[in-house]
Amino acid sequence: MGSTASARNGTWRNWGGNVSARPAREVAPASVEELADAVRRAAEDGLPVKAVGTGHSFTSIAATDGVLIRPQLLTGIRDIDRVGGTVTVEAGTPLKRLNVALAREGLSLANMGDIMEQTVSGAISTGTHGTGRDSASIAAQIRGLELVTADGSVLTCSAKENPDVFAAARIGLGALGVVTAITFAVEPVFLLTAREEPMPFDRVCAEFDQLHAENEHFEFYWFPHTGNTNTKRNNRSAGPERPVPALRGWFEDEFLSNGVFQAANWLGRAVPPAVPAIARISSRALSARTYTDIPYKVFTSPRRVRFVEMEYAVPQAALVETLRELKAMVDRSPLRVSFPVEVRTAPADDITLSTASGRDSAYIAVHMFKGTPYQGYFTAAERILTAHEGRPHWGKIHTRDAAYLSRVYPRFEEFATLRDRLDPERRFRNDYLRRVLGA
Repeated sequence: MGSTASARNGTWRNWGGNVSARPAREVAPASVEELADAVRRAAEDGLPVKAVGTGHSFTSIAATDGVLIRPQLLTGIRDIDRVGGTVTVEAGTPLKRLNVALAREGLSLANMGDIMEQTVSGAISTGTHGTGRDSASIAAQIRGLELVTADGSVLTCSAKENPDVFAAARIGLGALGVVTAITFAVEPVFLLTAREEPMPFDRVCAEFDQLHAENEHFEFYWFPHTGNTNTKRNNRSAGPERPVPALRGWFEDEFLSNGVFQAANWLGRAVPPAVPAIARISSRALSARTYTDIPYKVFTSPRRVRFVEMEYAVPQAALVETLRELKAMVDRSPLRVSFPVEVRTAPADDITLSTASGRDSAYIAVHMFKGTPYQGYFTAAERILTAHEGRPHWGKIHTRDAAYLSRVYPRFEEFATLRDRLDPERRFRNDYLRRVLGA
């Protein structure tokens, strides 16, 4: 993906272009002390406070008419503890910069999503994840947090210090405070061998349990209106390093996956009846390939074609049934869907409002090209996903509210109680939090 949210004439807009806000003022603090002061002054003025990263959320989770905190000056690595295997990083640091800096130090995160433009605080606050049999989301790799709370004080937490805050604030939705620094677990940099290949939809469904069990990281993309998928298996490797050749990488990852794919979506938006034919061509555009490289060069990929997205986590055991229902719905409907459906997994974790909290999960993400009507598709998909107790990604479009979410999150009330303690006056409120948290 390219960069980021935009601000024009006092209006903030997210990357997808579907959310905008007009904050009363914007603040770009250069230190934790300046950020704490901004929170205290907002309280004096009776204004809510929200922090925003690069705007890659499709929900209004960061929108505010109060004080908008921009953390672009709070960047860089504070500390590397090689003995303890951790790195402490400022909250406004983009994941891309963190990954490059860690690689330079011979270190790496264990797992990550496929987008690097997000800030570390934005990524954890919304529950960004990759795919993994054993290794979970970015937030599950956190070992410590620092945040400014509603009264302007600085609170630190870990599994041993303020453990109740730590359990919730790793995916805090911006409801508990403004994250200022994060301590991640890291390990010596390693190699991954990626095997990408087309595979029929029916075969992936039939063999999903085996594909998941045999690979450390398995994911696939199904192209609606077709029976085709592209699969990707990432596993640790002893090497040698064999990256994708530069020319082939440019042709497949930039020219085909971004340039040609964007042109195909322009055509599909202009001529919707052509979408199924375009999908059949797109699903066969990439050939199989295998390469070995350091983690962030395997896990991540450029995403320059703009879109809007909905994603739900369903119990992993329900994935195949859910996906087959989604395909049947698309096949029998007049919908024209030009973007593939992305499927990933994560093991259960212990984070209060993680989409994988307490259960092994599978993620189904549906997309539509920016500027294309998406409501009909997303509404129909959401009906299927919620029938399987799906949990919506906090940073992606959904219509669920606190009444639904409190049923699918066993620890929902635990989060609500902590929020009452840390932010009783709702300094970090906005319309999105009112809907999903109920107050």
